[in-house]
Amino acid sequence: MSFQSGRFAPFALLAALLATSPVIAEQPADAAYDLVLHGGRVIDPESGLDATRDVAVADGRIIAIAAGPLHGAIEIDASGLVVAPGFIDLHTHSPTLLGQDYQVRDGVTTALELEAGAYPVREYGALIEDAPRMHFGSSVGYGSVRLEVKLGIRQAHLAVGSPRPIGWRGYWTAFRSLFTVPDEVFRELATPAERERIRAMLHEGLDDGGLGIGFPLDYMSEAVDEDEARQVFAVASERGVPVFIHLRRGVNGDPAGLREALSLARETGASVHVCHLQHNAMRNTELFLQEIRDARARGVDVTTEVLPYNAGSALISSAVFGRNWQEVFDITYGDVEWASTGERFDEAMWNEYREDHPDGQVIHHYVKEEWTRRALLEPGVIVVSDLLPMHDETSKVAPHNGAFTKILGRYVREQGVLDLQTALAKMTLLPARRLEGFAPLFARKGRVQVGADADLTVFDPQTVIDRATYGDPFQAADGIVHVIVGGEIVVRDGALRDGVAPGRRLLTDGAE
Repeated sequence: MSFQSGRFAPFALLAALLATSPVIAEQPADAAYDLVLHGGRVIDPESGLDATRDVAVADGRIIAIAAGPLHGAIEIDASGLVVAPGFIDLHTHSPTLLGQDYQVRDGVTTALELEAGAYPVREYGALIEDAPRMHFGSSVGYGSVRLEVKLGIRQAHLAVGSPRPIGWRGYWTAFRSLFTVPDEVFRELATPAERERIRAMLHEGLDDGGLGIGFPLDYMSEAVDEDEARQVFAVASERGVPVFIHLRRGVNGDPAGLREALSLARETGASVHVCHLQHNAMRNTELFLQEIRDARARGVDVTTEVLPYNAGSALISSAVFGRNWQEVFDITYGDVEWASTGERFDEAMWNEYREDHPDGQVIHHYVKEEWTRRALLEPGVIVVSDLLPMHDETSKVAPHNGAFTKILGRYVREQGVLDLQTALAKMTLLPARRLEGFAPLFARKGRVQVGADADLTVFDPQTVIDRATYGDPFQAADGIVHVIVGGEIVVRDGALRDGVAPGRRLLTDGAE
């Protein structure tokens, strides 16, 4: 089985090493390993393996995969369960202690902030860096860079926390700045001197290990002209990294934003990854997919993603709601609910809450299920969560909690629209391939193969399911039985293990 991956195919050297690994059956019967998973249904999307096997782990790597019994210091019976690569989320906004607890119970072993990104890159994850349950990392955040250049101070790190101890309230304030910042940041054109400083800071962030460039262009559409956008793509091309772009949003799926990004990619030679496809494409989801296929056929390195949710969530004071939002989303007041109560709006309530409660969260229901399903079924499309910040469980923010178990439980088991191996590839192998061409460590992730990193998710295919809803978002997924990160068991028998924090910050030149 083959999966589209653009320019970033697995390294030939790694493939050769894996192909020439020792025959596992020749290992001594009494060989001991750190950890052995016994008798699970092992699925490796790259090789096509789907068979009952034992998997042995030592020193953070998969050391052996065998049909016969292996023995280890810790042995877990995985019979009746699927042993899969740990899920890799390319699009999350919740590097908080609570956020990672929920994500790892959704089977995620690597959570990356690539749409909004961070600057400085090594300050990303400040709230979890002392206790990371899973691997984490970020792109270089264009919004963060522009904020610093325009204001002259490091006022906030978009979606990244802070280098200082700030708690969840400070974190949430920083994240909100992506949507509500002074006009000069996201509405005022940059001067030539500011553009040069922005360019230099993007290079600095990439020198510091940033996983590409995060470009949430839609939030700064009025401020960023074509020349400034071209500069972003030119830097990405020069450095051989992708631009992770939130397209300029058109009215009800107008493709102009997609065409702009594809044109800049062709012009500069940059790679581009289009975030949350159906939430931009809407009624034109099929058209967007076709134009991406056409661009790829013409040599553009372009990939895209889908999150399995049919609404958006933002502050009621967000800039998008200061525009012709009903036309943009093709919805009315009654399609928007107040997150904390579930109340639906009318015009009078909307005007009152915009004025009196600017910090409140709304959920706008504008994506149709057929658009989401169409994007999900497209070959090569990656599954993400777009998880919003999870700061405490009293909030009613709709955080897209349970994206990966929703795919497995609802689209694979209940609806049968995806086979299991294809679904797992969209969560593991495809995101790893998207990154490994410029961040070599990802060539060891997204696989269950000898020599690969021991990031593994073990789940019950008969019970795996998401439980969170927009009205009750803080419910952990079911059916994720064991999660192993870097060879250490983080979730065992469905429960988080206290004090286990094997995650590492992931950078283009390795992990720290």
